[in-house]
Amino acid sequence: MPIMDKPLTSTLVLKYEDGLTPAGGPQIKQKSLNYVRPDADHGSLHEVAAALFGLSEKPLNTVILRDSTELVEEPEE
Repeated sequence: MPIMDKPLTSTLVLKYEDGLTPAGGPQIKQKSLNYVRPDADHGSLHEVAAALFGLSEKPLNTVILRDSTELVEEPEE
């Protein structure tokens, strides 16, 4: 039976530096923005992340997009 993919929601994960670890390396923390439209333009999402952290004292380190997709069996005709 053929399988169809159905995009659900996405999560934008923003990793940023927040001080130093006891070993002296950067301490990385993250914030998540849930319910991002799965068809959102990746370039625009990165621009939004950069703009948000442009307002922060903490430097943005990494931008990750996590997509959720439901796999559905197509009904046979």
